[in-house]
Amino acid sequence: MSTQELYQQVILDHNRKPRNFHKIEPCSHKAEGFNPLCGDHLWVYLDLDDEKVIVNASFEGSGCAISKSSASMMTAAIKGKTKNEAQVMCSEFQKLLTGKLKPDNDAHSLGKLKIFSGIWQFPSRVKCAALCWHAMDGALCAANANTTE
Repeated sequence: MSTQELYQQVILDHNRKPRNFHKIEPCSHKAEGFNPLCGDHLWVYLDLDDEKVIVNASFEGSGCAISKSSASMMTAAIKGKTKNEAQVMCSEFQKLLTGKLKPDNDAHSLGKLKIFSGIWQFPSRVKCAALCWHAMDGALCAANANTTE
């Protein structure tokens, strides 16, 4: 199976059966992500233990298969991570999406998320994959964490 075929299977699986697709109530952090160009619109919910460890992560909303699968995989990947570790992953994922991080050569903490490494070849899809990550980072950085941005 080629990398492209594996990528397509993973995207389709997470689109059909997204993981962590629900609202966390109550949550300690949340943020809204919206891309007016394509219509992807989602909310990311985080529950942090003493502002340090992400004990739960979820999302709701609508979007394309790439947007939804990225959010599904992101929420699974950041559970159990510290706030700082999640922000490092966010930075690494942004570099991956733009082709600046080569997952087979560069050190990273992305694990299965490296499946998105070829997306830089499709510039119009980069924002789809990045939307949930921007929302997650916004939620973590918000002065009043439990408000939407």
